[in-house]
Amino acid sequence: MARNEEKAQSMLNRFIAMKNEEKRKPKERRPYLASECRDLAEADRWRGEILREIGVKVAEIQNEGLGEHRLRDLNDEINKLLRERAHWERRIVELGGPNYSRHSAKMTDLEGNIIDVPNPSGRGPGYRYFGAAKKLPGVRELFEKPPEIRKRRTRYDIYKRIDASYYGYRDDEDGILQRAEGPAEREMRAEAVAEWKRMDEIRKEARRAVKSGEVAAVRPVASEILFEGEEDVVEEERRIEREKEEMERGKEHEFVVHVPLPDEKEIERRIVEKRKEELLNMYVSNALLDQQNEARTMLNVQR
Repeated sequence: MARNEEKAQSMLNRFIAMKNEEKRKPKERRPYLASECRDLAEADRWRGEILREIGVKVAEIQNEGLGEHRLRDLNDEINKLLRERAHWERRIVELGGPNYSRHSAKMTDLEGNIIDVPNPSGRGPGYRYFGAAKKLPGVRELFEKPPEIRKRRTRYDIYKRIDASYYGYRDDEDGILQRAEGPAEREMRAEAVAEWKRMDEIRKEARRAVKSGEVAAVRPVASEILFEGEEDVVEEERRIEREKEEMERGKEHEFVVHVPLPDEKEIERRIVEKRKEELLNMYVSNALLDQQNEARTMLNVQR
């Protein structure tokens, strides 16, 4: 049996293929302007043809071994087809068809993140890079994000985040600190109360002993060793008691003046005399200054 390639090269098969090509209609060419198309089905068909061409070229541009010039040419052709696809999609919307541009694919960077494509003209999609064209010299920098500059925080930013929790005012709101410190606090309070009662009893015994003048005859409860602060209190109370007694004894005796005191007239006379003496001294000093000035003036005139 003959092989397939031998069958294809036979005279009959070539004749049949030639007749089939003659029966086919001449291949239609896509209109240069999308506005020339009046049929919605035709416009959708031309859009599908453009999508197929874009797919073929996008698959081809993935090869990094094509060279820089070929990659740039392929990228330009893909962008041209994208612009043409946008024209046909607008024409389809004008003819009453669906809006395909609403669900168009987004452009991504080398890491797969969606990025915005700027277009200075403001019409249609901007210039895009595909496949290996993203790694060309001068293109990779477009997809690199600028390093984030860490701004130094100002004093206002620091204090803006400070609240009551920073100063520890809300430590007791959760109740954990109270449960942990509760037993210790009650124990310390009981010790402080017991110590205060003991010292208060000692203080009362000491005061009663000071008033009676018998410090040694205190009860056994108050006979414990006093602290230095309690001894100072006792000495202070004794001193106050002695001063009060001296003041009371002084009131009983008549006050005797051993130095003669001047009356109002004598004080007035002494003030007037002192004022006269000051005026006289001032007059004499002014007169001496005038004489010295006159003497200097005469010497200057003689010279």
